Amino acid sequence: MRYAVILAGGSGTRLWPASRRSRPKQFLPFAPNGQSLLGAAVERGRAVAGDRVVIVTAASQREATLEAAPGVEVIAEPMARNTAAALGLAAATLLARDPDAVMIVLPADQRVADEAGLTRVLEAGLAEVERTDAIGTVGIAPTRAETGFGYLEVETGAPLGQVTPVKRFVEKPDPATAAQMFAAKSYLWNAGMFFISARRLVAELETHVPPIGRAVQAIAAGRARAEDEYPTLPSISIDHAVMERATRVFTIPAAVGWDDIGSWAAVADVLGIDDEGNALAGNALVVGGTGNVILSDDTTIIATAGVSDLVVVKVGDAILVLPKAASQDVRTIVDELAKRGLERFL
Repeated sequence: MRYAVILAGGSGTRLWPASRRSRPKQFLPFAPNGQSLLGAAVERGRAVAGDRVVIVTAASQREATLEAAPGVEVIAEPMARNTAAALGLAAATLLARDPDAVMIVLPADQRVADEAGLTRVLEAGLAEVERTDAIGTVGIAPTRAETGFGYLEVETGAPLGQVTPVKRFVEKPDPATAAQMFAAKSYLWNAGMFFISARRLVAELETHVPPIGRAVQAIAAGRARAEDEYPTLPSISIDHAVMERATRVFTIPAAVGWDDIGSWAAVADVLGIDDEGNALAGNALVVGGTGNVILSDDTTIIATAGVSDLVVVKVGDAILVLPKAASQDVRTIVDELAKRGLERFL
């Protein structure tokens, strides 16, 4: 049977202050039809797995997740230990009830314009896993030299929609390297979506990260409590733990209008650009400027004059101002707030 496993444990850093720890990005209404990104991800999963959708999230976000996705099974982690533990727990849980479970892993915080096109890609990837027991990914044909995404190296000119071997995984590059990879036409963005059987994922974790492999199986079998096991587990991503070490890894190149909305600069595409080149939401006014991203809530108007390429966001008790080119630096602001003990703003 096919299962959609949705990763929904965001920390609310990259789109602060609109996203917070209690309301991270997946709860924001940034999907093309105005629904939450999490709601769109659930529909994405149902398109290929029917009602067999499982959401993995933090215990602190469980109630908000159930409210945003009523009727969907939720697995709540007692603390964050990155994606290897989260997906390992999901895989072990599914394996305990279905030895032939095949998973499509979907992040909860991504935006897709062409859902029908992505569904075709997901169907093809699941079919390949069912046929070969390989591990698959979705690779997005890049539209720019992006430093905020990881990459997959493939053969030059790999055709869209076709199963293609992955040569290697590449970490988020610096600007010069990103430009070189974009020009090379042999790299795809790593969308964080992948296909794998539950049995193989558990086996890979047992091989490469035994503490996680053992713990998630014990938790799923009821022999241990997550609250006791999680503090002892290493924090490691599924890419580092499994994908980069595994054999028989493929990708399916796709062009489906995908973005993980990883910065306020990317939100401009969600909000839409006006005739002056500005992306505005809420009570916002720009005079004599272009390239700005400005978002305000109902209680405040933000007005600018003679400035360009800025991000100005006011949500609740916080205001963010920074150059649009520095959108990736929001995380450093969040880190600094934490260092200064200003947790109430996070």
